[in-house]
Amino acid sequence: METIKLRYIYKRCVIKCRAAVAWEPNAPLMMEEIEVAPPQEGEIRIKVVATGVCHTDLYHLFEGKDKRGFPTVLGHEGAGVVESVGPGVTDFKPGDKVIPLFLSQCGECKFCKCPKTNMCDCSWSSNYHDIMSDPTTRFTCRGQPILQFMGTSTFSEYTVINQIAVAKIVDDAPLDRVCLLGCGIATGYGAAVNTAGVTPGSVCAVFGLGAVGLAAVMGCKNAGASHIFAVDINEQIFEKAKIFGATDFLNPKAYNKPISEVLSEMTSGGVDFSLECVGNTEVMRTALESCIKGWGVSVLVGWTDVKDFSAKPIQLISGKTWKGSLFGGFKSKDSVPNLVCDYMTGKIKLDEFITHKMSLEQVNDAINLMKTGDCIRCILNISK
Repeated sequence: METIKLRYIYKRCVIKCRAAVAWEPNAPLMMEEIEVAPPQEGEIRIKVVATGVCHTDLYHLFEGKDKRGFPTVLGHEGAGVVESVGPGVTDFKPGDKVIPLFLSQCGECKFCKCPKTNMCDCSWSSNYHDIMSDPTTRFTCRGQPILQFMGTSTFSEYTVINQIAVAKIVDDAPLDRVCLLGCGIATGYGAAVNTAGVTPGSVCAVFGLGAVGLAAVMGCKNAGASHIFAVDINEQIFEKAKIFGATDFLNPKAYNKPISEVLSEMTSGGVDFSLECVGNTEVMRTALESCIKGWGVSVLVGWTDVKDFSAKPIQLISGKTWKGSLFGGFKSKDSVPNLVCDYMTGKIKLDEFITHKMSLEQVNDAINLMKTGDCIRCILNISK
């Protein structure tokens, strides 16, 4: 009985651990010792094993620049092991392998109960999309609260997350690979198979060949597309795109006319489906204009909230559809475990996205690789 009591006291203690803290916008992350509070009602404390570095982390650091979103611990594409659970948690136990989710699924709100969407009213994004964090945090450093980016913060050895934003996965899943399903790969893949609804024999175009774009290419291929145009100004990525199923390759800088016109000429009027995976409003419009009239569907996948976008009304009046996709339209807690199994059985690829592996202390090097386009996904090894 005394042993059980001591173990309970230990699990309810504050943990001190390493984390990469972003104290302000447009500045290097600082390795710090932070305090991670015990999980409260309905919460789970997770030992993070591995995390990917996603462009959304860079967006918040360099593009969003809303100082209300700092200081923060970035990272939202991680995987780890449950260290302890708070009161009221019954579906998780210490030792479970899990993936934190930046998009929650409470199962009770009107959005969770609706099969048409993967939104959740309890997600941080419902009220705090501008600062990309809920003000509630279990992190402190140097005596002040540190925000948990997108409700997760995986650039830390430990994090505390509400159980509605955690997915339990199979015990034999390799955490340094399936962590990618916490954001980028699920986002691009789902944008093709769920949001766009790519059909067998169709013609597709994917704009931007980062991890999200390559995952969209993979989704188009798995959905049975006959032709997949990979569009990017970096031609070095074209060979990688072939691995995921791209059949044709276009560099917009190689033409003296808009790439939408080039695609229209090559496809007798435009593609059936286009996916914008850059987060650039001009590319969003180009992707729409690349679709065929009557039934063309264009999906916005790239994350941005700093500029407005526009299009000529005739594009939509003529029968095109413009849609947006968050996390690939997947209901997070339900879908991520299935995606892990899809990887384990070879239905989807993950290993091929990984170009670098680094330690947490090298996080700024990983960020620089992402900025320069010299890496698709870098995996940070957070803890053993």
